[in-house]
Amino acid sequence: MKTPRDVSGGDLAKALRALGYEKVRQDGSHIRPTTNVDGQFHITVPNHDTIKVGTLRSIIKLVAEHHNSTPDELLDQLEL
Repeated sequence: MKTPRDVSGGDLAKALRALGYEKVRQDGSHIRPTTNVDGQFHITVPNHDTIKVGTLRSIIKLVAEHHNSTPDELLDQLEL
């Protein structure tokens, strides 16, 4: 699956709720969602109007690894 090009930080943080992530804090322009599913895991999401594609790929890859999934499967689940 192709990485979406128009995802904002807020949209990504909301989509991650489907995987059990909750926003635990926000420092400036960065959101810190955390999950306790499959063990505690934190990720930092830039709260920008559009996340750069490389940054989005990195975030998706890290989240997919934590959930023993592939980035493509994760993108399908998040419906971005």
